[in-house]
Amino acid sequence: MQIINKLSKLQKVYIFFISFVLFIIIFFTTYLNANSFRVSDIEISSPFELNFKKSKVIDEGFKASYINLLSMITTSGDRNKIKDVSIKELKSMIDSFTISDEQFINNEYFAKLETTFNKKKILNFLEKKNIFPSIPIKNKVLLIPILLDVETDGIYLFNDNIFYKKWNDTNKNYQLLDYLLPREDLEDLNKIHEMSDSIETHDFINLIAKYDLKDYIILIIYKNKDEIKILSKINLNNSLKINNQKYSKVNLFDEENLNRILENLKNIYEDEWKKNNQINTSIKLPLTISIKSKNYKKIISLEETLSNIDLISNFYILNFDNKYTQYRIIYNGSPITFLNYMNNNKFEIVMQNNIWTIK
Repeated sequence: MQIINKLSKLQKVYIFFISFVLFIIIFFTTYLNANSFRVSDIEISSPFELNFKKSKVIDEGFKASYINLLSMITTSGDRNKIKDVSIKELKSMIDSFTISDEQFINNEYFAKLETTFNKKKILNFLEKKNIFPSIPIKNKVLLIPILLDVETDGIYLFNDNIFYKKWNDTNKNYQLLDYLLPREDLEDLNKIHEMSDSIETHDFINLIAKYDLKDYIILIIYKNKDEIKILSKINLNNSLKINNQKYSKVNLFDEENLNRILENLKNIYEDEWKKNNQINTSIKLPLTISIKSKNYKKIISLEETLSNIDLISNFYILNFDNKYTQYRIIYNGSPITFLNYMNNNKFEIVMQNNIWTIK
């Protein structure tokens, strides 16, 4: 009878470990699949002639997707250092791709390309180039553009302000900042006219308070004939930066001139936002956390959360038994930042026997 009981217990332990291993394999695979950068809606095209090769068209699409990805995760200065890469090296960082909406119109081939880049390989590539990437976080920003005509002493916030009218006309799909422009309000315009002599030092708190946004940019444009001077007061993540730009021989009514200025300003603001979210891949902090092995739902939630933290370069199961499972996490940041993030995602971590344990 004792032998039967022992066999029964061993069978239960065996079943538990087999089930647990299968569970880990399934969800660890899910994590690996989620550990990627995806670039969608890249349009590719080529004349459909005798020397047409679809592979060459796709390669051009890969290059466009790569530049699109760099535009999301690197500043413009760093991007210029690594924009040229061999197609062989580029392909080595791609996990998969999908072609859709293929069409042949007037002897021209058109299609859309979606490319999935391996996040770990991309980050390793950037680290070797000594470039710190940024977490691609979208953000809504209040933009207050004020146009001052030096010749006429005119101040324009809404009407006759081409920056207000055209700012959101052209946006790129890789841009992370979404701009909200103030509503046309005569009271706001009158107040700006009243403070024309101190506009550079004014804080605009009353105007900003009307909108439920913590991040804002005050854009002051001085127009003097064909010369444009621009002062930008950029407040992102409670950090205020001042930026000055000057453009000569500019005709704001020339679409090409205007778009060049708008694109340049947006690149400046995108760079400032990315600097707030840079990943320091030179920091590789090993963290160990423990969780109860029988808490399947919590383990699923934990792995999903870890896979969505861009500051985590890798995580894996260090060891496990029927009581606890330990994860080793390689984190590109401070432990306090990690704990705060986990706490915000409803994971209570306590220290037990010098090990972080999830309650």
